[in-house]
Amino acid sequence: MSDTVAAGAAPTDGGKQPRSVRVVLLALMIAMMLAMLDNMIIGTAMPTIVGELGGLEHLSWVVTAYTLATAASTPVWGKIGDMYGRKGSFITSIVIFLIGSALSGMAQDMGQLIAFRAVQGLGAGGLMVGVMAIIGDLIPPRERGKYQGMMAAVMALAMIGGPLVGGTITDNWGWRWAFYINLPLGVIALAAIGVVLHLPRKRSQAGIDYLGVALLTVGITAIVLVTTWGGTEYAWTSTRIMELIALGVASLVGFVFWQTRAAEPVVPLHIFRSRNFTLMSLIGFIVGFVMFGATLFLPLYQQSVQGASATNSGLLLLPMLGAMLVTSMVAGRVTTSTGRYKVFPVVGSALLIVGLYLLSTMDTGTSRLTSGVFMAVVGLGMGCLMQITMLVAQNSVELKDMGVASSTTTLFRTLGSSFGVAVMGALFNHRVQDVMAERAGALGSKVTEQSAQLDAASLAKLPEAAREAYQQAVSSGTHGAFLLGAAVAVLSLAAAVFVREVPLKGAGPQREDTPVATPEPV
Repeated sequence: MSDTVAAGAAPTDGGKQPRSVRVVLLALMIAMMLAMLDNMIIGTAMPTIVGELGGLEHLSWVVTAYTLATAASTPVWGKIGDMYGRKGSFITSIVIFLIGSALSGMAQDMGQLIAFRAVQGLGAGGLMVGVMAIIGDLIPPRERGKYQGMMAAVMALAMIGGPLVGGTITDNWGWRWAFYINLPLGVIALAAIGVVLHLPRKRSQAGIDYLGVALLTVGITAIVLVTTWGGTEYAWTSTRIMELIALGVASLVGFVFWQTRAAEPVVPLHIFRSRNFTLMSLIGFIVGFVMFGATLFLPLYQQSVQGASATNSGLLLLPMLGAMLVTSMVAGRVTTSTGRYKVFPVVGSALLIVGLYLLSTMDTGTSRLTSGVFMAVVGLGMGCLMQITMLVAQNSVELKDMGVASSTTTLFRTLGSSFGVAVMGALFNHRVQDVMAERAGALGSKVTEQSAQLDAASLAKLPEAAREAYQQAVSSGTHGAFLLGAAVAVLSLAAAVFVREVPLKGAGPQREDTPVATPEPV
């Protein structure tokens, strides 16, 4: 058996993939974990980092710089992979990510750390896109479903293990190792990809659409800054936020206009002529909106109201993430064996609505068992949606657009998460401050004037009456946030109903007359 694998490698031994394909998939999963695990680990290490480097006023930029660079570079990496070859662009993104990780670990002040985190983010933008696009090249859509469980497992592992790993590394080795830990994992992924993966060489004569890249970067940066700063650094109606909104809208309108005229557009607008691709992008946005909002407020509720330990905050999400993992595996197997997939976006969206509504009913008397069941319902819904959105999106475009399809879908999910955290966070903070002022008077307003999210130490110092008022306020805040999430999820259900079930390509050589090769019209 050859020790290399090429695109379109067909399963052998009754559907079992060649060993070389499995080696590449393992390397891809490691790269995916690098991208997802990083922020989870760094979040736990941040108090220690600030204690050593100072610069508390710039703390949010450690995360924002990474997020901005990731979101802005995502579509560019997808296009570069389509134009010049997936393997080279993926290896380059890993190298940039590892350089950013090494530099971040050596940072001597907060300014350096923010700059090096931006370098890390540039590489991270290519990691997720590269993983999805290479899987799209290697595995036919009909077979791709069975690998959903692997990707869901990596996601669950990152969300559960990230805070625990980050705390352990910081306590025992120091915060710099929260960055250095990426290096050995990245080298393993680089070695496996470099030696085993062989994809067709591409060389496009067309140049990169620099104006399109610039307009898209400015537009995405403005959007992320609005969702990051709105309601926290600046009031939503402030001049700065209004200027950013105007800049973002103008840049994105200009970007769309230019993409219709560019010789080699960074995001070819013809991919949106596919009804399924457009609907999957919308569903992906909503999944990002709901998922990251849920992972933010559920631990906060359980720590503040139910008295759970902050140390094991990742474990608090186990019912949701476990259900998501199991459902994703089942959905993948069913899709692989039957070739049918429309049922999963529909059922998943319905479960998401029900689960979020149930979470919105939680109050100060809700038990951990009950909240765990509610979280499991949300997890079941997300498991039906997480990877199916990427699978159907890739199935809806031509092979030459696999990279931009993967990057555009990933971008929509990233933007959804930014909006979800911002909008649900603003609603939560507003409700908490109102209830605290109403129940605890001037003391309540003073307690939450800096932040509506108190840590365990601050909560323990409050007088009993103020603590009880805060627990009521958090219950009220999560009620509003999750009710909003349920309302947004209704849009996902509406979109899922209109999905057209185009047959998935099966295993084996790709034929030019395969129906999926031409995107279906809107």
